[in-house]
Amino acid sequence: MKKLLGIAALVCAISLTVSAAEGKKKQLTDEQKKAKKELLDKYDTNKDGKIDKTEKEKISKEDLQKAEDVGLTHKKKDKSAESK
Repeated sequence: MKKLLGIAALVCAISLTVSAAEGKKKQLTDEQKKAKKELLDKYDTNKDGKIDKTEKEKISKEDLQKAEDVGLTHKKKDKSAESK
């Protein structure tokens, strides 16, 4: 009986952990989805659905700014702010 209770508790803990991890996935807005599709159509030359390093180097400053404006890029941390 104790083994069964222990197994049930373990299964519950695992399912809660999986649920929490799934909840952290960021949902894209319609504007972000549109911008992402435009960038992929324009720069994804090997059509794998991702922008790799060589493709990323070819993205224009204007398109990078557009992606940043809609929140598609990761903002780099300011090193001067970290030292404070």
